[in-house]
Amino acid sequence: MLSPLTGPLHGRADDRLSPLVERFEKHLAADPDYSFQMAAYAGGRLVLDVHGGPHLAADSLMVPYSVSKNTIGVSLALLVQRGVLDLDAPVADWWPEFAVAGKEHVTGRQLFSHQAGIPEADPRLTWDELLDHSKAADRLAATRPFWRPGSAFGYHAITIGNLADAAVQRLDGRTLHAFYEEAVRAPSGADVFLGLPRERDGRRVATLPMVPPLGDVPAPSGHHPLRDIVFAPAPGEQVDLANDERSYRFGHPAGSATASALGIATLLAAAVTGVDGAAPLLDADTVAVVGEQQVRGFDEVLGQEDRAHSIVFQKPSQQLAFGGPRSFGHDGAMGALGTVDPDSGVAFGYTVARGPWPGGADPRAVRAAREIGGVSW
Repeated sequence: MLSPLTGPLHGRADDRLSPLVERFEKHLAADPDYSFQMAAYAGGRLVLDVHGGPHLAADSLMVPYSVSKNTIGVSLALLVQRGVLDLDAPVADWWPEFAVAGKEHVTGRQLFSHQAGIPEADPRLTWDELLDHSKAADRLAATRPFWRPGSAFGYHAITIGNLADAAVQRLDGRTLHAFYEEAVRAPSGADVFLGLPRERDGRRVATLPMVPPLGDVPAPSGHHPLRDIVFAPAPGEQVDLANDERSYRFGHPAGSATASALGIATLLAAAVTGVDGAAPLLDADTVAVVGEQQVRGFDEVLGQEDRAHSIVFQKPSQQLAFGGPRSFGHDGAMGALGTVDPDSGVAFGYTVARGPWPGGADPRAVRAAREIGGVSW
């Protein structure tokens, strides 16, 4: 049973989450600017729906950066389940133009687990191309990989969205955005939009910049040239992924969906456990296939150790210890997080108006997701 909260943390929470509620009330007291939403389902039943701080309301929507990739993962999983996408078949089977420049034997499994070596095109992609349903994908299809596909992996931070869009168009006939809306979002009712509808503009909240520590900001460690290429400003006109209308109105599936924490948790719960007795969108075999770890180790783009991915989704690691061995999900550059654990049945969503420095999943959210998953529901 959910109990209403009367302290600085607003919303409802299962009584078994009282220690978590008390801890987040302390976080709010310690930082008057801290503003977040957090939600969780256990076995398809809502057990947490809270928010706090001056910048976010219960129904606020914001861009959660790469938490957006959960929309890609669920959409591709549906195509796998329907027998339309064979992860072990060459991408060239459904995208002949892709089979050039050393990519002839790249499989869907490699493409969607960051192994294909095309986190950027050569020459680099512009925002005009990235915020389009075909231009960036056409350029990527012609690009020679930055490493031999399958020999390593590296985070395709934005391009995985364009590559997935190309896949859905060729396998289903709809854009990824249309497929996701019709086959995933609308049936689930989740407030996670690929392209914010204008009638929901009044709920949109801007993502606030992180506040660096006082003094000199340390430069990224080590020499990782791919990181400099992938995360450097794009050529030409610049776009603020979270706050420019051009971006959130398009809704890039890798980085500029618009969502609430409850929407993120609802999306993942609807996919894996079902919500309130409804059948899940994905059967257990499909969940196992897309949640199975494909890579773990050094990320050629991020220049970081112990990164891990399944099909699109991230897997738990030392840096992202959000759940058990079968859990999966995705964090966002500015602090947001969305995860689900088929073993515990817990789906978790978190958004934050101003994420903690230096970025990536808010450690407070990672700990919360793990702890909720450890409760005996």
